[in-house]
Amino acid sequence: MKALIVDDELNIQEILGILLEDFGFEVDKASNKKEADKLIEQNYYDLALLDLRLPDGSGIEILKKLKEKNPKTEVVIITAFASSETAVEAIKLGAYDYISKPFEVNELRLLIRNVKNKLELERKLAEKKDQKFEGLIGRSPAIQVVKETIEKVASYDINVLIVGESGTGKDIVARTIHKLSNRSDKPFVAINCASLPAELLESELFGYKKGAFTGATTDKKGLIEEANGGTLFLDEIGEMPMPLQAKLLRFLETKKIRPLGSVKEIDVDVRIISATNKNLEEEIEKGNFREDLYYRLSTITIRMPSLKERKEDIPLLVESILKELKEKYNKEFDEVSPEFLNYLMQYDYKGNIRELKNILEKAVILSEGRELSLPKYETNSINSIYIDNPDENFTVKTFPEEGIDLKKVLSNIEKSLLEKAMEKSNGNKTKASQILGLTFREFRYRYDKYKQKTNS
Repeated sequence: MKALIVDDELNIQEILGILLEDFGFEVDKASNKKEADKLIEQNYYDLALLDLRLPDGSGIEILKKLKEKNPKTEVVIITAFASSETAVEAIKLGAYDYISKPFEVNELRLLIRNVKNKLELERKLAEKKDQKFEGLIGRSPAIQVVKETIEKVASYDINVLIVGESGTGKDIVARTIHKLSNRSDKPFVAINCASLPAELLESELFGYKKGAFTGATTDKKGLIEEANGGTLFLDEIGEMPMPLQAKLLRFLETKKIRPLGSVKEIDVDVRIISATNKNLEEEIEKGNFREDLYYRLSTITIRMPSLKERKEDIPLLVESILKELKEKYNKEFDEVSPEFLNYLMQYDYKGNIRELKNILEKAVILSEGRELSLPKYETNSINSIYIDNPDENFTVKTFPEEGIDLKKVLSNIEKSLLEKAMEKSNGNKTKASQILGLTFREFRYRYDKYKQKTNS
């Protein structure tokens, strides 16, 4: 477990550090709000001991930041300026307790023991609960919402639509719903609607009779019938052709299918779980998806968060993925380098968990020592900029032996920062210029300059 101490008195830091380490906590220390903010950006804490008054801010401000990042962080406020008002404010904001200086060491020791017991109990309960959600790694608020929704809907025989970016684990959610449902002992059948042409997709789903078309030399049972009694998972449902959408809708309404070339209908009892990375409401407006089918499929909608929305889960995901990769490649290493883990925490995952796994797989294959680090050849991903504090000097972590073209490098950095500002402002140039401290005219000139280069 990890703890943070924020106090401007170094002797207090030392005493608190010794107490926490005695209880098995890994400890980080900060003397002011600026140092604390930087540590909170880079780490997740189980416990924080915060001085109320700091040279550059308040422990209450740090408490708010900790709770925003991880509501599960337990916080104890320590101060020489005790008052009922500040105590009430701290407790209202989620502090575990409040203690005054000078404090009794035994009193604080008892408080830390109680917090640790609470954390350990919560962790055991979370681990027990997580056994039901094998594959859905993480304890962030975003993934907890997904787990809670799965628990609520799994036992009800209703259709579920899972939405989210590629690589977020929509298929895992579908399998988990099936596993926790009353149909768990029946088949789970999955098909990717984008993987087959329209004609083949129809025959795969509905089956066909011998002689229904050229090449149909035997009867073939469709996947809907294969899933009878169980669950059918339609991945990338947004790619299903319109004519087939009509046939699927009819099945959902009648619970009957007619294989290609057959004159008889077959009764089928199946639960439909579908998934898409498209905005189906927009697809409906464009005429690419049937509105009536959408409402049939989306009795319950589960939104899978992107990895950007739950970066606090990355250490747990890394641990789980590496366990699998160690066995796959018969590799052994003791730890992940702090620099590599920091890189993984800051990385912009366009491919979400799938991309995280890809990065780790390369690192495992190329690892040589007992510490797992970022492969040196990863030039496509190693050019990352960490702006923890724009007022401090930058550390150059790698530098090419042959040197660099400084003007080109600075130009690339400027372009990346302009694009990041546009992303943060949702494409609003006025807001982007403010984010970068530029006038609107300065921003527009710089941004348009790079845009023209890209288009030329």
